[in-house]
Amino acid sequence: MRRTLHSASALSFALLAGVVTPALAQTPAQPVPVIVASGESRIKVAPDQAWVLVAVESRDVKGPEARRLGATAMTSVMAVLKSTGLPTDAIQTIGFSLHPEYDYTNGRQRMKGFVVSNQLQVRIDKVDQVAEVLDAVGVLSLPASSTATIGNLRFDLKDRAGVERKALMQAVQDATERAKAMAAGAGMAVGRVLRIEESGAQSSMKFEAQPMMMASRAADAVATPIAPSDIEVIAQVTVTVEIK
Repeated sequence: MRRTLHSASALSFALLAGVVTPALAQTPAQPVPVIVASGESRIKVAPDQAWVLVAVESRDVKGPEARRLGATAMTSVMAVLKSTGLPTDAIQTIGFSLHPEYDYTNGRQRMKGFVVSNQLQVRIDKVDQVAEVLDAVGVLSLPASSTATIGNLRFDLKDRAGVERKALMQAVQDATERAKAMAAGAGMAVGRVLRIEESGAQSSMKFEAQPMMMASRAADAVATPIAPSDIEVIAQVTVTVEIK
């Protein structure tokens, strides 16, 4: 009985050794030779959209009166903006505040009254209409206690995402061609694309608009000149390809 058990154990060990030994004897897979290449694309596009901030401030010694003056002034601003043909959804309130205003004399604080501030974000879908919109607000006659401010003018693209995707596609093509050139220089050819990494999309524009305080002006004043430059969308990628 003891001999039988011993023989069975020896047989089991032999079988296990026969299974494990070939696995241990396998040769590690050789790394695939690759080339890593960078690609870039720059696309310049004329802007087809503009954004501008229009704010109204009104002052009075009494809070309720300051609020009323501010409401009257902003109602006039919104009416003149709509008169230029802007759709309702292009004029959006992005801020409102009513707070006290103080004077400081000889280190002592004295309340002067109250200030109401109301801000609109305005979207202009036709770049050639920007001057018209700015001047429409600029020629408004507001009470002496109210002022309108125009600022933060910026230009953009309605289909920015589409332009960015096009730039990315061209950047990948650029990187692939660079990889082919490097492989050819080494007497080799490219194979499969193993990895593509985006370095990020950027955009640049030389035009920078400064805030402007718009006072009451004559209706026949010279139109505000607006000359935005093209928007440049930049895409950068890194491509890893197999070589053979």
